[in-house]
Amino acid sequence: MGRGKVELKRIEDKSSRQVSFSKRRNGLMKKTHELAVLCDVDVALFIFSGRGRLYEFSTGESMIKLLTRYQSYKKTEELTRISVHKQKLDSENVCSADELTQILKWHLEENNIQLLDTTGLNQLEQQLDSLLQQVRIRKTQQMMEVVKALQEEEMQLKKERNFMMEEIMAARSDGIDDDSGDPSQPQRPVMDAQIIW
Repeated sequence: MGRGKVELKRIEDKSSRQVSFSKRRNGLMKKTHELAVLCDVDVALFIFSGRGRLYEFSTGESMIKLLTRYQSYKKTEELTRISVHKQKLDSENVCSADELTQILKWHLEENNIQLLDTTGLNQLEQQLDSLLQQVRIRKTQQMMEVVKALQEEEMQLKKERNFMMEEIMAARSDGIDDDSGDPSQPQRPVMDAQIIW
């Protein structure tokens, strides 16, 4: 014989409500444990009773680790949602730099700013922001190119310096070998030399 359908509404009798809460809470925790074992997942469960008492259950990791994972996931999800929304808005409002320049030139030369209403001014502001963003992107690209060129030049100068140092060390060691060589060879006169830079 099967169970009858229970009408979902608040149980009015306080003691019946407490008994039902206790049984269903334990059943929910049992089902949570079964889900975690059968499907190899991490589960966290919080239940606050009518009196404000906390019942919790977690599997796998500790509750704190699960909450940290949850918060990290929510932050990433929110940042992704904001990024997608911003990209969508940017793609809707993208004009070429030439188009933006022409629009701004027209507004400034004709002094049409005085004639614009709030909507027009907002649109002009968005166009200005878009143009500024494109300018900043281009400026950043150029700065990165300059930095890269300077880094390459620095590497080349370091290589040249190392090569020169090796040449100097080789010349010094050749000079030491020549001096300590055959005694029948005439010694080179030592002259005082002054180097002026």
